[in-house]
Amino acid sequence: MNADAGSSVMVVHGPELFDQGDVRLLIDLLSPKRIIVAGVMARTAAEESGLHVEFNALPPSRVIRALNDPAFLVNRGKTAETGELFGNIVASRLDDNGLVQIECSGRMIYCWNNGNEELAESLSSRTGFRILSLKSTIYPKAGERKIRGCIPGEAVYVNGIVIGRAIADTVVIRKSGGRVESCYGLEPKFHGLEKLAFPPCTDLSNVWCKSGAVRSGAPHRNGKAPFRGRVLVIDHCGHEIYARMPEECCGVLAIGDDTTAVCGHICTHRGIPVLGITDGDRDTIVPSGFAPRSVVVEVVGERDDEVGKEITGKVPYIQVDWNEWVQEILAYLGKRVKIIIDMRHNA
Repeated sequence: MNADAGSSVMVVHGPELFDQGDVRLLIDLLSPKRIIVAGVMARTAAEESGLHVEFNALPPSRVIRALNDPAFLVNRGKTAETGELFGNIVASRLDDNGLVQIECSGRMIYCWNNGNEELAESLSSRTGFRILSLKSTIYPKAGERKIRGCIPGEAVYVNGIVIGRAIADTVVIRKSGGRVESCYGLEPKFHGLEKLAFPPCTDLSNVWCKSGAVRSGAPHRNGKAPFRGRVLVIDHCGHEIYARMPEECCGVLAIGDDTTAVCGHICTHRGIPVLGITDGDRDTIVPSGFAPRSVVVEVVGERDDEVGKEITGKVPYIQVDWNEWVQEILAYLGKRVKIIIDMRHNA
């Protein structure tokens, strides 16, 4: 299929493309027909940017596969190497369909698996990026998943749950008896690994895997949530927050240290407060940020899972006054928790 930049769809992956100004620049240079943002934290950065884009929570390969128009992927990896590795994964999931990828970290255009050369040439002529033709080499092994491009010391996570820290540039995990276990390259966080069993992680080839920070840029506040509305519960699955956000959401109950950090970061832009239930087991995967009226507590002598499940049972199905509901929960928990962040007076 013949194509040029102006008649194609630009599929954007990752928040750094917005934080670094890549998307705005590429819009000016390429004038794409549509811009679709894939990913949760990318959506947050996109909303903050104010650019006119569409959102899709599906992985980039599935977004591209569903399109009728020619499309190209835009990414900014931690390094040029990790950017190429990411493109390799996406291309391998498109079967015989080629992929054209703009990799901003290395100023490259990758034409994967005999991708549309005319489109690649059009993108190259407008950006000045060099073209390189490649073949994808990733073939998933049943029950096993390799997470490449890690930097030792980075947090590694699956479906938004931190499962440990990398001790090599490649981490290998596998399914065993209904659970996920580390094979290589990971200093495991067993509390995180066990969360993947409930609900069961059925197919490692399709889970969202990543290492390092979810986003390096700080969140920016813009909107303001209603004082009265529905409370959303997010239990160790922060990547689902947009898909599950109800209308008139007045606040989020976030269970888990990393989930609280992710929900706080995402909700800052919309001005939605968070009540976070943590147990001090946090990894730094996003810069801290919370909207006014947020409260974060740390449980004493218990686990956030247990206390979070208990508080979930106290989330009403009807609309509530957020401040009053939070006060009731804090009074109920009493000395079982200590408040570590209190922004109730920052409205």
